[in-house]
Amino acid sequence: MRTAYSVETVRTAERALMARLPDGALMQRAAAGLAAASADLLGRVYGSRVVLLVGSGDNGGDALYAGARLARRGAGVAAVLLAPDRTHPGGLAALRRAGGTVARPDAADRLIGRADLVVDGIVGIGGKGGLRPEAVPLAERVTRSRAAVVAVDLPSGVEADTGEVLGSAVRADLTVTFGTHKPGLLVDPAREYAGTVRLVDIGLGPELPAEPDLEALQHADVAALLPWPAAESDKYRRGVVGIAAGSARYPGAAVLAVSGALRGGAGAVRYVGPAGQAVIARFPETLVSDRGPHKAGRVQAWVVGPGAGDDVATVAEVLEADVPVLLDADGLRLADRDAVRARSAPTLMTPHAGEAAALLGVAREQVEAARLDAARELASRYGATVLLKGSTTLVVDPDGGPVRVNPTGTPWLATAGSGDVLSGLGGSLLAAGLAARDAGSAAAYLHGLAGRLAAKGAPIGAHDVAETLPRAWRDVQRGRPVRGAGAVGAVPA
Repeated sequence: MRTAYSVETVRTAERALMARLPDGALMQRAAAGLAAASADLLGRVYGSRVVLLVGSGDNGGDALYAGARLARRGAGVAAVLLAPDRTHPGGLAALRRAGGTVARPDAADRLIGRADLVVDGIVGIGGKGGLRPEAVPLAERVTRSRAAVVAVDLPSGVEADTGEVLGSAVRADLTVTFGTHKPGLLVDPAREYAGTVRLVDIGLGPELPAEPDLEALQHADVAALLPWPAAESDKYRRGVVGIAAGSARYPGAAVLAVSGALRGGAGAVRYVGPAGQAVIARFPETLVSDRGPHKAGRVQAWVVGPGAGDDVATVAEVLEADVPVLLDADGLRLADRDAVRARSAPTLMTPHAGEAAALLGVAREQVEAARLDAARELASRYGATVLLKGSTTLVVDPDGGPVRVNPTGTPWLATAGSGDVLSGLGGSLLAAGLAARDAGSAAAYLHGLAGRLAAKGAPIGAHDVAETLPRAWRDVQRGRPVRGAGAVGAVPA
């Protein structure tokens, strides 16, 4: 599991660790890891041209000490100082002793144009409100360059705690972060600016609290959550999920939600709605009823909303059930907020950014720019667990605790009906007895992995995702790695 902590928590942990270490030891650990990662990215250090963009904070010091290490290995290193009178003195002296040179910002354009590697040490994790005006041209010049870009701890211009990007920011190929991940490295839009993230262990772990602010599950974590049939299992013990979905206009939504539930391990699926014939034609094992949710038979969880149109009565009836409910698509729009808040059983809401914006009464762009804030606010308003779909899917409990961030998402899942498959999968895991946060997290992980496996760089449809879910399930159980899912390495200091 990858964990992330807020800036305040990281600063507190750093102070506690520095109190037990010789002066400057923590920065030297960070610089050693940064230099090693930069050398790996360069491939050949001797004779390479490296430009350091150095601000006034500790990130600038990290960059200078790392630059000194690269200079001693034969790289030509030039430091562009954005605040010459506030540059880290020890780092600057080390760079000069190693043969590095110093330049003012007006030389940056020429130096960056010739560089093999640019190290972004402009702003650290304490930066707020976006880049200062004088740093914006540098960030834009770096973006246009052909050089590889390494960000120190966090790309300059992104918000460490929220993942927001306020204006221009540095786009990195590699971000070398120290001690622990920061929330912005796991959440879009900032995650997109970070490139591959490499974690340098500087000994901070024992100083961090047991509960992080964010966590991203990996194969072993998801495998531990997934239900596994025992010898005495029957369809009821494995979980029966009810699907109230589809309409005359959208019968396919019902078919896809049922497919997600069946491929997600449900012991049985009960379908209620007007698309019964379409469902039976595709999945004859489905138990179809036309008498409404209350008379459909026993279920351990309900999914309501995909393709439901304006069927307010069915949504209201499902919300009255004393079993976990997953609300998706039209169900989100039709559900009464007070009815959701009054439920005693868990509720899992699965909006995309547009649906979340409508529920919050804000613009979609506002949700996409501040995904963490939007998911937390929605969970608080409805008293429900929220799975906010998107480029980084977030799962937030209303009572707090670490936010789950899914690392397996892929743009190939941006296809009609993909969310219907996810809702059925999540419902099957709720029916198997998983808590809402665990069901949402495991469903998002499997769904994203199935999308990756089905696509392999080629267009896919929602049906392909559903059909690949069993393979994704097997890969998780066998511990096969997720390729291209925001790779993270650990570098000893």
